[in-house]
Amino acid sequence: MLKKLLSLATFVTLLFSSCSQKTTVRPAPQNLKIVYNVLENKDKDDYDVYAINFDGSNPTNITRHPDVAWTYYAWKDKLFFISDRDTCRRCYFLYESDADGKHVRKVANLRLEDSWMSSRNNGKEMIVSGRIGKEIRYQFFLVDVKTGAFRQITTDTAAVYSDPCFSPDGKQIVFRHKKNRRDRNEKAELWLMNADGSASPRQLTHYPPTDTTAKWHSYHAGPPHWNAEAGYITYQSLQEGKYSIYAVTLDGKRNFKLVDMPLEAGWHAWSPDGDWLVMDVFNHEQTTFDIWLWNRKTKELKQLTDTERYEQSPVFVEGRK
Repeated sequence: MLKKLLSLATFVTLLFSSCSQKTTVRPAPQNLKIVYNVLENKDKDDYDVYAINFDGSNPTNITRHPDVAWTYYAWKDKLFFISDRDTCRRCYFLYESDADGKHVRKVANLRLEDSWMSSRNNGKEMIVSGRIGKEIRYQFFLVDVKTGAFRQITTDTAAVYSDPCFSPDGKQIVFRHKKNRRDRNEKAELWLMNADGSASPRQLTHYPPTDTTAKWHSYHAGPPHWNAEAGYITYQSLQEGKYSIYAVTLDGKRNFKLVDMPLEAGWHAWSPDGDWLVMDVFNHEQTTFDIWLWNRKTKELKQLTDTERYEQSPVFVEGRK
């Protein structure tokens, strides 16, 4: 029944909200691949990273390691993923590989939180959510990708700083934030701050106060992704009992559902040109996750995978031409 629902979903009438723009529709960037996380063996807590072509063909396991390997970022043809290989269970460190999963190397000796990440300066410097010991947790660190050197840039250890995303010029950071990480009643929202600390952080999202459908651990405002061409930041949120992808303008004045569809949508990423959104799409029971592709301009929606496995957190990476 679920597979039938997934198939029918591509043919139903979908309602989309987006910033109206008169722009030229560019051809699909066929040199891009999509990489995503797959639960290989639940009993062994084994996750691998898979890659598919832009059209969904040739799904390939590119990590093939009995660890937790989750990718959350790529820069051009470099793939970055967190892994607990060679350490304790779910003790994450940052690794890098090429788009085919080869030439794997550990980037830094900084233990990471389970968080999305970003880079600036042509991929030379990354921002991550990391930890040192038991007390310094969910803090932002800048990491030199080449040397592995890192420095902490947030200092409020009572708070949560996670899922950072640089603006395209590297001068601002949008991120998920809670002032008290031990307070389950506080909702993590999206905040915006200058990367050099020259101004106080500013809250971007405000979860609807009358909506009680999200539990304390649900995403009220999920990992943000910056689309400079569209002029907004996207995130996932559980509202009215359903996960959907929302967008907020940089001044925080306009907040709207970006993609409205029968199924639910969550983790996602934008193509480098800002035209294509890749996302994991799932049923309400969250028993099956598949990878879907949506075009911001044409509203084209395409299902790329159709399996009984958990396929999540897709990102774009440049493959060999």
